[in-house]
Amino acid sequence: MTTLVALIQLSCGRDETANLAQAEAFIRQAAARGAGFVVTPENTSFLGPHALKIPTAQDLQGPTCRLMGALAAELGIWLLMGSFHERCPDPTRTYNTSVLFAPDGHIHAVYRKLHLFDVDLPDGPSFLESNTVLAGSEAVVTDTPMGRLGLSICYDLRFPTHYQHLVQQGAEILTVPSAFTRPTGRAHWELLLRARAVETQSWVLAPNQCGEHDDEGLRASWGHSMIVDPWGRVVAEAGEEPGWIMAPVDPGLVHTTRRNMPVASHQRYAPAGDPLPATQPIVSE
Repeated sequence: MTTLVALIQLSCGRDETANLAQAEAFIRQAAARGAGFVVTPENTSFLGPHALKIPTAQDLQGPTCRLMGALAAELGIWLLMGSFHERCPDPTRTYNTSVLFAPDGHIHAVYRKLHLFDVDLPDGPSFLESNTVLAGSEAVVTDTPMGRLGLSICYDLRFPTHYQHLVQQGAEILTVPSAFTRPTGRAHWELLLRARAVETQSWVLAPNQCGEHDDEGLRASWGHSMIVDPWGRVVAEAGEEPGWIMAPVDPGLVHTTRRNMPVASHQRYAPAGDPLPATQPIVSE
């Protein structure tokens, strides 16, 4: 079933009320224009100093999820909150969690980010997500009326085996809510999104954060949220300011692309397995 999909692009900081108000306004605008599925970026409710992640973390039954669930129900849409900081068993860290709400407002699927962004960028910031975030342990694929949805978050994008695993579980549409930085975004954002779409012959939905964040001058995001089709074509792209983009997503194009070029049946390596135990080495780009 072809669905109008909207991606929300935000420029979030430490003010959760302001972040969620901006997200809600854009979600309402997109729904009013006919969007049946709306996706927000990573860190929808908070993108501020790392030390504040822990005290702002909430449960899946907390006020942020209740707000998003109520909004999905009121508007009658599928709504993916790209991520928020979810309380976890380790009191010194949180999960970075993506939550999918059905049109009745109930939580339909939950994905906790597997690959954590521990990098030391040349001429850029050192960023250790694992200091404050606990990695998830499960890949998530779920059924929706527009097709099988495979979930991911931001840094997952650099790991093609993650997406191969999602597609082996039936994924036709891949979500990549992100807060991709300006230096890496300028160099790799479009390249990686289109590569994942071509490799998996899937739709890729990638809402990104944009602009400077209220994090002591340490972070700025690239923007350029994108919808990419299974042939690798960018069918909608945002600029570098908050807002939203929309395009029709037809899962039939996935089936046609995979039938015409049956890459999966030509695979000569063993299928990608379940995620390995989490490790967080520092890597330099």
